[in-house]
Amino acid sequence: MPATMKESIPLDEPSTSNKNDRKSNCSIVKYVTVVNWLPKYSRLDAVSDVVAGFSVGLTLIPQSIAYAALAGCTAQYGLYSCLMGSFLYIFFGTIKEVSIGPSSLMSLLTFEYTRNMPVDFVVLFCFLAGCIELLMGLLRLGFLVDFISMPVTSGFTSATSIIIIVSQLQGLLGLRFKAHSITGNLIKIFQNVKNIRMPDFILGICSIAFLLFFRQLKDIDYCFDKGNSRSKKQNNKKVYLKKLLWFLSICRNALVILITATIAFYLEKAGSSPFILSGKIQSGLPTFSLPPFSSQVGNETYTFLDICSHLGSGIIVLPLVSVLANVAIAKAFASGSSVNATQEMLTLGLCNIFGSFVSSMPAAGAFTRSAVISASGVRTPMAGIYVGIMTLLALSFLTPYFYYIPRSTLSAVLISAVIFIIDLKIIRLLWKGCKRDAFAAIVTFLVSAIFGVELGLLVGALFSLIFFLRPPARPKIEVIQCKVKDRTRKQVHSTQTGYWNILSRCELLLQ
Repeated sequence: MPATMKESIPLDEPSTSNKNDRKSNCSIVKYVTVVNWLPKYSRLDAVSDVVAGFSVGLTLIPQSIAYAALAGCTAQYGLYSCLMGSFLYIFFGTIKEVSIGPSSLMSLLTFEYTRNMPVDFVVLFCFLAGCIELLMGLLRLGFLVDFISMPVTSGFTSATSIIIIVSQLQGLLGLRFKAHSITGNLIKIFQNVKNIRMPDFILGICSIAFLLFFRQLKDIDYCFDKGNSRSKKQNNKKVYLKKLLWFLSICRNALVILITATIAFYLEKAGSSPFILSGKIQSGLPTFSLPPFSSQVGNETYTFLDICSHLGSGIIVLPLVSVLANVAIAKAFASGSSVNATQEMLTLGLCNIFGSFVSSMPAAGAFTRSAVISASGVRTPMAGIYVGIMTLLALSFLTPYFYYIPRSTLSAVLISAVIFIIDLKIIRLLWKGCKRDAFAAIVTFLVSAIFGVELGLLVGALFSLIFFLRPPARPKIEVIQCKVKDRTRKQVHSTQTGYWNILSRCELLLQ
């Protein structure tokens, strides 16, 4: 009997409907991943998720304000970007440590393609990116991320981190100018040395020192004594102290913004603040509406096709980069289990499509948030609901006070966040192990840093594809020759795994 006929079907139920029910249930479980873990959700899971959600919220909110400035938008758009991603990832996400929201990489790419344009371009960019991500997921193109190798990804992210750091130097120094590259920024800074505002510079340096110091608090190690009851009490105090320092460490972005904004507030009330401030920000929750499919720029009206033409290759580049970032984060925190890249594409697409309905910037995961939420003991993706609640509260009550946040503080937050993403050690390790991969990482890094992230990613993908296709095109083989009676017999063996193993038993008969 065929394998498909082994299962018995109850006679009192139509076989067709039973099969359809099973198929529909499988589809729901496959895409709406919340049904896999929600029935087993426990009180311990709930407590852990509350702690993790509010912990990452304290990191996400101040970073979102800074990322909005990096993208060329006002602060509220960074917070809008946290809303839909926080709630939708609960239902469709696969990795509990992933938190969807603005990131340094997405903000930089957004600025690259929408600079000097109104925010309508940013919102529609988010919508189009989501559509591409969703389409990639529906077409099951998750395998495409395998064509971008780890060395290329590392070189690309390191280059973007340096670009962000250099671009934030003007905010740190209290300068205002327009520049579109690393060399352009450095030249403008050199030309405007006399215009550096010392109050902003001092505040920015102090903010960076504060952030770096508090970042190390969680890594302080204590020696626990074993023995009498008195030492046990002391050890208990040290445990509580360690937890307190860990909490202060993850709240460092919120603390530095709170402290510097308070200083600026009192100085502003006393006369005038010596710092460049963020300025007025629209308060309240965003309206739920379709993204703008046209925009007015001066006296010129941009239609949907005009906006798409202006965004150009960014419509493809940004979704691809966001998927790469999300899959990389998912792999880092998947604890050895496989990552469903196609599901991540679908989820990210839905988050950005619905995010554009609330005026969101393009969103994705971020390593800094994932590290915080993982260290906080997250148990399920339900932690996202508490991140969303904190964002709603911030939009409802705190936006009037964002006016007093100094720009140099936001620059300090960005610099302190991305400086640890730069990974130059990997090049040395790759050089010892595989010079080909090291060369790919170096070329991707240099091209991205000098000529821009778009060309850098393209060159890196090209290198990955070449290195992927070269082994099957020119496989390493060995030929063993022997004589059998009056014939010469040759056996061709492949020394590589993969497709060319079909040659491993190939035999050529020569007359």
